[in-house]
Amino acid sequence: MLYVAQTALELGFQYALVAMALFLSYRVLDIADMTTDGCFVLGCAVSVTLTAAGHPFLAIPAAMICGAAAGFITAFLQTKLGVPSILAGIITNTGLYTVNLMAMGWKSNASLLKQDTIFSLFRNTGIGGSWYAILLSAGITILMGAILVLFLGTRLGLSIRATGDNKDMVRASSINPTFTITIGLCLANAMTALSGAVVGQAQKTVDINSGTGIVVIGLACLIIGETVIGRGSMLRGAIAVIAGSVIYRFVYALVLRSPIPIDCLKLVTAIVVALAIAAPTLKQWWAFQCRKRTALHAGKEKG
Repeated sequence: MLYVAQTALELGFQYALVAMALFLSYRVLDIADMTTDGCFVLGCAVSVTLTAAGHPFLAIPAAMICGAAAGFITAFLQTKLGVPSILAGIITNTGLYTVNLMAMGWKSNASLLKQDTIFSLFRNTGIGGSWYAILLSAGITILMGAILVLFLGTRLGLSIRATGDNKDMVRASSINPTFTITIGLCLANAMTALSGAVVGQAQKTVDINSGTGIVVIGLACLIIGETVIGRGSMLRGAIAVIAGSVIYRFVYALVLRSPIPIDCLKLVTAIVVALAIAAPTLKQWWAFQCRKRTALHAGKEKG
């Protein structure tokens, strides 16, 4: 059971960066960015390839730069060429398939054998003991979350938040929404690529299809966190996505340890994600039913 908890915490912190990226693009900018799946694999591919070449630390910023470039292309298609946001993300995501193959040396998968990663190097320091992977993953995620919260409190960050609220008002205030959307999408995709980079070095492998469904899982983590923690300030939002990701991974781990056949895992995952996304609506429905029963009971007592 301890191993399950450690694995859930480790993966929860690593994939929380994707939920954080979706928090920025979906909640703050109000843009449905479909670049996430391909961008996650891009970060993973760049990280594994550079780590195999002996540069595990350089692999992290390199992956983030590549992710930001993918976000820039999506923003360019949306703001300059007039492509709808969802289609812009799909187009970029489609093109990233070839880019990811190129990053992996035109192979569908790549792996690390005896190369050092940021995790093995951190383990050699002796810090954290058997919890070293969780400690490093949590440190990276919390640091990125703190940077995001601080950035969204700056003048540029406030402009990005205002763009998501009312683009016309921002334009009337002499702020260029094209610039703020571009910066927001670049930052969001940089965080997605960072998640892929960390996961790639942690698992020492990357597959061309490893990003399939990441955007849905990220949204589920985001909504679970907001259901449990609630919505409010940017700090609360950052805490919510991290908590939601960890909770989702614990649920996923429990499903894996249940007697459910492994062949049904995808179906169970789909049900868990659907319930997570539908949680706010189900919560409102249950609250309405409780009020309805209370009102009927009060009416009978008066009668």
